[in-house]
Amino acid sequence: MKHTARVLQSFERQVVRAKSTAFIGLGRMGSEMAFNLFSKTFAESPDAHFVVCDAFPTSAIAFRQNFVTQFPGAHIDIVQTPKDAVHASQTVLTMLPSSPQVKTVYSEANGVIPGLQSLSGAESAQTFFIDSTTLDVGVARSVAADVMRTGAQMVDAPVSGGVTGAKAGTLSFLVGGTEGGFELSQPILTYMGNRIIHCGPSGAGLGAKICNNLVLGVQQIVVAEAMLLGQKLGLNPRILAGVINSSTGGCWASSVNNPVPYSLPEKSPPCERNYEGGFATALMLKDMLLATDIAASTDSPLPLGKSAQNFYAETLQHRPDLAQKDFSSVYERLEQMRRKD
Repeated sequence: MKHTARVLQSFERQVVRAKSTAFIGLGRMGSEMAFNLFSKTFAESPDAHFVVCDAFPTSAIAFRQNFVTQFPGAHIDIVQTPKDAVHASQTVLTMLPSSPQVKTVYSEANGVIPGLQSLSGAESAQTFFIDSTTLDVGVARSVAADVMRTGAQMVDAPVSGGVTGAKAGTLSFLVGGTEGGFELSQPILTYMGNRIIHCGPSGAGLGAKICNNLVLGVQQIVVAEAMLLGQKLGLNPRILAGVINSSTGGCWASSVNNPVPYSLPEKSPPCERNYEGGFATALMLKDMLLATDIAASTDSPLPLGKSAQNFYAETLQHRPDLAQKDFSSVYERLEQMRRKD
């Protein structure tokens, strides 16, 4: 029996989609994650196909140009909408700023869910989504439920490790979803990280990430306070950092992301690049707000978290230029406060 053109096109699309991976969201974290994922996949499967999509087309163009320059022969396309990405790829990863962008990418016209609804049932059932955005747990669960109603599978997999970890491929992924979804995600996430942790059902990965960033957000402020106080007491910043990092005050905010230039002799934290290239202060404020919101809804006290949230907000009110700088730049706000005293 002769295949009709429509059946043949559907079959061809399924073959192409099975070899294709799409990445939506090419910001600081997403671009590094996508580069590791694509380059390591390409090394194992030179016939693999890649798709990128970003709200800023110039970001997608720059990413593609950089990738094909380093990996000649790689097949990587740019699509205009998330719906197009779903039509082109069976595996789709998203790394977006927050809840509003996730709603837009997944639920609105030309989004992921309309894309799934326009596929055949078999094609939807073969489609798998990983969202690494840090967003509201309720929104994440709602979006995942809508995706899974189409027959597709989805996990939330927010990350820990920052831009440095994304570039090095050493991120930790905190996965929320079914056991089956977790097993599907593991080989994909291993290309971008070295710790893949199943935290529980849908939304559990986000819950773990919000709690982790709550700790980090508080720690970064107190490290900045201690480093500034130590210098007022006449201590050399490098010596003080060494003491903290080898004592009970040791933490990532001090040993990796110390806010004082040249206090870490064997490392180059964002403070040595005018606080560029790290985790934006505006994003840390967003994560602190997520923590305080969910704490309020669960009647969980958060005295230090609330104070830290207020300080990040106050920092950006007085220093809006720090919004896209690494969040360790709160040190500059403390210095400014000192000078006014």
